[in-house]
Amino acid sequence: MPAEWEYQSAMQLTMPHEHTDWAPILPEVMKVYEEMKREISKRERLIIVDDIPHNDTWARDHGFITVFEEESTAKSQKPKALLLDFCFNGWGEKFPAELDNEINRHLYERGIVSGTYEPHLDFVLEGGSIESDGKGTIFTTQCCLMAPHRNEPLTKEEIEERLKEWLGAKRIVWLQHGSLIGDDTDGHIDTLMRICPDDTLLYTGADEEHPDLLKMEQELQALRTMEGKPYRLLKLPLPRPIYDEDYRLPATYANYLVINGAVLVPTYGQPDLDTEAMRIIGEAFPDREIVGIDCLAVIWQHGSLHCCTMQYY
Repeated sequence: MPAEWEYQSAMQLTMPHEHTDWAPILPEVMKVYEEMKREISKRERLIIVDDIPHNDTWARDHGFITVFEEESTAKSQKPKALLLDFCFNGWGEKFPAELDNEINRHLYERGIVSGTYEPHLDFVLEGGSIESDGKGTIFTTQCCLMAPHRNEPLTKEEIEERLKEWLGAKRIVWLQHGSLIGDDTDGHIDTLMRICPDDTLLYTGADEEHPDLLKMEQELQALRTMEGKPYRLLKLPLPRPIYDEDYRLPATYANYLVINGAVLVPTYGQPDLDTEAMRIIGEAFPDREIVGIDCLAVIWQHGSLHCCTMQYY
């Protein structure tokens, strides 16, 4: 499974409309999507899912996961892209997802995406729940992949065996700690920790309401690469609390998006922390433009930039 910073051939956005949960704030959220469209289309092909019926817009979790077959010994042959189609069941049957599970088939049958179609619709896996370093390590969280109503009664060992086989992984790193208040995903790793070039980990810092994030930090400090070396750790600030009435929303800077030549960083109307997060992410990606995207509207539906998108290679 490629690392996200490898060259991308396209990026998918599944668009909000009046029949999705975005209806009450549709004009506000469309401004965010238009900004994403502008920044992405400057740098790579953009796939807009608009006329295919869909329940919601989280392309990261209903989109194809791209992996490559091992390189052929014949120099004239390029590695073949496999489009893995997993089941999305609304993060453990919390929300409807039947229409979302039809999107990949439509994209493939219309020739909008290219590669070898490989269905795994009897297994629940969301793109936001896994991170790849492109070298054989897949990062995930136990609280998500072992959550009820996903792949019961499979054991952790059985899930790991499948991930290694399908994603070409040599090892699976399971984080035992870390979650955000208000998170619907049961602890997607793309809200908590991200792998970056040169064995760098960007991760979400804690506040007094998130003591488990301190335990996650300790896990990361003890973590080693396959070569036995410690990772370079860069701590992101946690946005100050943003509330929907008395309900804290799961705002995080870790949900940034890497595209060709740039990193799009979610901002939340907190200039000091927004600037600091962009600076730290720039340390991990010094060769890319760092672009802030106001995601205050998106966080009202408990997601952010990375959740809205899915890349193809």
